[in-house]
Amino acid sequence: MHRSELQNAPAGADALAARFRATRALTEALAAPLSDADACIQSMEDASPAKWHLAHTTWFWETFLLRDHPPGYRPREGWPFLFNSYYEAEGARISRAARGMLSRPTLAEVLAWRAEVSAAMEPLLGDPALGGLIALGVAHEEQHIELLLTDIKHALFQNPLGPAMWEPAGTAHSASPPSGSAGWHHHPGGIARVGHQSKGFAFDNEGPAHRVLLEPFALAERLVTNAEWDEFIADGGYADARLWLADGWGWVQREPVAAPLYWREDGTHFTHQGWQPRDPHAPVTHISFYEADAFATWAGARLPTEFEWEAIAGGRDPAAGNQLDAAAPPLPRGSAGLFGDGWQFTRSAYLPYPGFRVAEGAVGEYNGKFMSGQVVLRGASCATVRGHSRPSYRNFFYPHQRWQFTGLRLAKDA
Repeated sequence: MHRSELQNAPAGADALAARFRATRALTEALAAPLSDADACIQSMEDASPAKWHLAHTTWFWETFLLRDHPPGYRPREGWPFLFNSYYEAEGARISRAARGMLSRPTLAEVLAWRAEVSAAMEPLLGDPALGGLIALGVAHEEQHIELLLTDIKHALFQNPLGPAMWEPAGTAHSASPPSGSAGWHHHPGGIARVGHQSKGFAFDNEGPAHRVLLEPFALAERLVTNAEWDEFIADGGYADARLWLADGWGWVQREPVAAPLYWREDGTHFTHQGWQPRDPHAPVTHISFYEADAFATWAGARLPTEFEWEAIAGGRDPAAGNQLDAAAPPLPRGSAGLFGDGWQFTRSAYLPYPGFRVAEGAVGEYNGKFMSGQVVLRGASCATVRGHSRPSYRNFFYPHQRWQFTGLRLAKDA
């Protein structure tokens, strides 16, 4: 974070302390259904074990706050090597692909460590000088809550039994059918100011605020649905090279890919509640940028730029829509507004804004060094902690990745 942004803590130390406690408790509540074995498995290098997420978020508090405050605090010997993620300034660490080999420390030991660190943080929560860094730590843990959910979903998906993290509870909620064709938010174009512009917390990649020139455009009022994606498949969308970017077509051929991740031909999809019927009216998720772009071309539209999306989102409630409120299975259901259900692909490359500078120290490694070869997503998903996102928030993934709750909202030139 830039120094000025680190100082912009949420209003009131009491509110920040409450959010710290709620976030720590939510992480643990989400992991509660998991056995030690469940929490240890790693299904691919992009994903991490649930136990590692529990530990890494604790390492973050210990490393960036407790190590220097209060006097005399000593991190556990050897554990920083296990639970550092990518901070070169913090020294050597275990290979990312080997995180699933950490059978020890046990899940119980990690949870006990979490309790110790949370207790040690209590005297620091009211310190205004640390407010910005604590806000960053809360946002960091909220990000890992979403990753914990999506990573364990991918891990359980590898099991032929299709195990459920949460048992299905009664009749599944069904989204309402869209009324007619999708409506559009129209924008006249012109000069727009984008990027974080308020006094609240933001990540460094959301600034500096700057001006962009927009041509007239329109953005769909809702996300693309499962039923619409079924039409794309039935029309041979995955077999028509004309619809695909060259890299995307090569990816489709290599994998091979013929449907969103977690879909089966029998009309079911894998969820945190095991295999469940697919709701045709719910937003499609678990697609790649390549798939999103191909669908948009097939539909006679395109993906929005990140600045078009932000121009429409400005002034709208980022806490609205289907987002995560409690330890419950996340599932796209369809909701009004621009936030929730699934992260929305844009056609914008993840690059620094004009005037962007990496902050000093290890926290400067948070976002800036990943600004290469990735695309920007906007909004929030059903696994995003409510209150985490905002109109200027920039999520980012590589074009082929789809284990997150990623979907799309169409755009078109006016």
